[in-house]
Amino acid sequence: MASTLAHADAELLRRVEALSDSFDPGAVAEYVRLFSKVIAQRTGLWSATELEQRYDRIRRVRRFAGPVETIRTVVVLSRVTLGADIAVTSVVLQAALRRFPRAEVLLAGPRPNRELFARERRVGWLPVEYGRTASLDERLKAGLALRERLRDSGALVLDPDSRLTQLGLLPVCEDDRYYFFESRTYGGDGGEPLGVLACRWAQETLAVDGPRPWLAPEGHCDETPGIAVSLGVGENPAKRLDGEFEAALLAGLARLASPVLVDTGPGGEEARRVERAVERAGQSHGTIRLFRGSFASFALAIARSRLYVGYDSAGQHAAAALGVPAVTIFAGFPCERFFARWQPWGPGPRLTVRVENDADPREVLLRTLAAAEQLLARP
Repeated sequence: MASTLAHADAELLRRVEALSDSFDPGAVAEYVRLFSKVIAQRTGLWSATELEQRYDRIRRVRRFAGPVETIRTVVVLSRVTLGADIAVTSVVLQAALRRFPRAEVLLAGPRPNRELFARERRVGWLPVEYGRTASLDERLKAGLALRERLRDSGALVLDPDSRLTQLGLLPVCEDDRYYFFESRTYGGDGGEPLGVLACRWAQETLAVDGPRPWLAPEGHCDETPGIAVSLGVGENPAKRLDGEFEAALLAGLARLASPVLVDTGPGGEEARRVERAVERAGQSHGTIRLFRGSFASFALAIARSRLYVGYDSAGQHAAAALGVPAVTIFAGFPCERFFARWQPWGPGPRLTVRVENDADPREVLLRTLAAAEQLLARP
């Protein structure tokens, strides 16, 4: 019985992920109907109707109109994935720091996400453990634990469409001090990246002009790579090409600039895949090196590099925020709006290599290396 329930929950979470990735208003409405029932059944704290009605209220953009000096604590909820916290959450964090200069500003989320902003002394941390591979009940438990910590805190809560609240559906505080950025429908049919939309929402909600993606990572890195590379795909194999492509890519990049520093990611199968690609690249004289450490530390390496190259993942958003030239190999996108929304946004030059489902890896390799060479040739 337990294994059957776990399988059903896994299927449900996959369906929910697909609904969220579509950036379609109809899919959002379906998600709200479906997951309101799930939360109601699993927690017993609200009815599905109450959750749906609340969502209809909080999804509407409203401007903060209270006295700034009365706000002592602002909690910004992590989106859990590192790339989303750079592309989206960091914009909301920056807006909170500007709008409430005397308030304590806390990022609620896992430790690796906190490390992205740890050198900014005004950003504190509210620890929340949330595993992306956790069961449905474990995910809801994390949200309920956050609710207990926030419910009577008096803090202003800014939610950039966080997994901690199941994309705004799980109430963690009173509605009058909760501000929600529904990133999946905000922006309508436009083609702007999520970072641009988060900036616009922050301007509408907090009356703050021009917040941008940023990071202030905590870590240590002595490397100064010619090219920083990440082959991570956030547990989504559809975003990558085969191992032969990856090995050829590393070999080609090593001919353009050295050293090439390749992140091994969180370990496990991703690290083994990266190690195999480096081995097959046939590198010599240390022109291709492995980086083992936290993502925050790797971000420091990206900041020192001449160029960043990687799949659609956290690295591209770090490079964009840091102003480092970047090439993104963008594969496995489920729809056009997903492709548009997750484009990196920041001050640095960047090129995106779009990969269709039937693309020839050899042709993708040539386009990627040409893009890298173009950005490296910039003065």
